[in-house]
Formats: sequence, structure tokens, C-alpha cells
Amino acid sequence: MSNASFETDTSPDTDGPEEVESRVGWRYTVSQVRRDPTAMAGLVIVAFMTLVATVAFVDDVLFGFLEGYTFFRNLGVEQFLFAETFWVNPEVDPGTTQILRPPVYTTNKLYPADPGTWAHPLGTDHRGRDVLARLFYGTRIAITVGIVSTGIALVLGTLVGAVAGYYGGWIDDALMRGSETLYAIPFLILVIAFMTAFGQNLTYAMVGVGIAAIPSFARLIRSRVLSVREEDYVEAARAAGIRDRNIILRHVIPNSFAPVLVQATLQIGVNILIIAGLSFLGYGAQPPTASWGQMLSNSREYMLPNPWFSIWPGLAILVTVVGFNLIGDGLRDALDPRINN
Repeated sequence: MSNASFETDTSPDTDGPEEVESRVGWRYTVSQVRRDPTAMAGLVIVAFMTLVATVAFVDDVLFGFLEGYTFFRNLGVEQFLFAETFWVNPEVDPGTTQILRPPVYTTNKLYPADPGTWAHPLGTDHRGRDVLARLFYGTRIAITVGIVSTGIALVLGTLVGAVAGYYGGWIDDALMRGSETLYAIPFLILVIAFMTAFGQNLTYAMVGVGIAAIPSFARLIRSRVLSVREEDYVEAARAAGIRDRNIILRHVIPNSFAPVLVQATLQIGVNILIIAGLSFLGYGAQPPTASWGQMLSNSREYMLPNPWFSIWPGLAILVTVVGFNLIGDGLRDALDPRINN
């Protein structure tokens, strides 16, 4: 008889509950995003744009503070701080003759004897306002409207889709038929009609874009809720006598929210594009408020002899939208179990 011995495998099972548990939760999602170079690139872009928007907001408050007190106006504090630099209030016509200045180290085709200077690194517009300062102020508008309009669509769409998917029946039919009717109307036409009825300003533009984006969130979370509502923990909550409202808010929505979060990140970039398009058409931010779409609209007459006038706001829109899309792609990869398994 052979003296060979048989050894049992006592090594821990790597696919046990601890390993499965380590693959869920916000900590695991953050670790996955940190390993994704594209997602990190998007985070850097969005963080930079958010910082620029914050600086522009603080600067706007500072100008309001300085101009609100006669003492500071008499001392000329704002002129002392910002004179001969690009960082002047870009929403006030400076009343100078330095219009259509080219970027630094370049020459204006219309005025060859008037080269660009460091006082206006990206040049000036047709009213003599600094392009870089207006880009900064436009960042404040873009980030604000993108986040606020997406937040409106996220909250309302999540509630509509969760209620429709959880209850089903005639409630589901009524809510989803209403969402589909809203979804059937072209996006821009719906927003413009909303603004025509209530007012052509930035606030109504954000609300209109948010309402128009509700169906995409409602349909997405409803498809998740239809499966989540059949899970054992939901059945246990019903058996324990927990109210439907609490079940939806504490169990159904949190466990259906992963794809909605990805959609929200991508929707911010889409909404920034839509608001820029509305401003280009004259339905978004109204003069003298600086916005990227309005800058593009103003550059139409000067695009050929002054290409930088339209290049800078176009690049700002492109970089910001790409940043949010990269974050959305990273979140989708981190939250998709088919990729992480």
C-alpha cells in the first residue's frame, strides 16, 4: 500500500462572504474610481472648473462689497486692486477703446499695430471686456446651472420612477404615460416653451431643463425598482409593518440608485451644453451676465478675423463636458458588477 498522505485544503475561501462584502459600498466604489485614470482625469478637470467658479463667485461678492460702500469707492480700492490687469468686472462695459484685443504674443488682423498684452492674456471682446475674466464668470454660470438643473431632474425623476415601479398597476401606468408624453416632446422645444410661458431668465432655464430631463431618470430607476421590490429584505420590511413611504426611501431607492448616479453625472454635461445653446439663442443668461453660450453668440460677427473670440468659450464648454463624462464613465465601470467580477 502506498504511504502517500492526503492533505486537506485549509486555505481560506477567497470567494467567501468577506470578499463579496468588500466589493460593495462607497469605499469600494471610491477605490475603483481612484484606480481609473480616465475618471481621475475627469475629477481633476471638474475640480479645477469648480475652483474657478468659486473664485468668480467670491470676486463678484468682493466687487459688490467694494462698490456698496462710499468709503471704499472714494479710496479707489477696486481700481488699486485690479487696475491694469485682466481681473476686472467682466459684466460692466469698461468704456475703453481696447476692443477686440488679441491674445498675448499675437497680432490682431484688423489692427496690426495693436498686439496682445499680458493685461488681457486671452484678448478682449467687442466691448473691450476681458475674455479671460468673462470665461471665469461663465464657469460660475455653467457649473451652477448644470448641477441645479440635474438636481431637479434627479430628485423628481427618482421619486416618480420609484413610486411607479414600487406600486405598479394604474399608478405605474399614469406616471409613466405622463413621463413618456414629456419625453416625446423635443428637449429644446419643451424648454423654450416653458421659458416663453414663465420668463426668459437663467432661473427658468434651469427649471425648464430640469423638468425636461425628468423622464430619463424616471424610466431608469423604475427598471431597477421592478426587481428590487421583489427582494427578501423588501418583503421582510412589508411583513414588519413598515410604511410604504419608508420602504421606498430607505430600502428601494438606495438599492436602485447606482445607475441613477451615473446618469446624473453624465446629465450635468448634457445640461451645460443645453444651457449654452439656450444662451446662444438668447434664452439663457441675459446680458450683461457672462456665459459661454452668449460669448459664442457675440463672436459670430468677428469669427474670421478674430477666431480666438469663439475658440476660448468653445474650449471651455468642451473641456467641462468631457470632464463630467469621464467621471460618469468611471462611476459606471466601478458600479457595474459585470466588470468588477
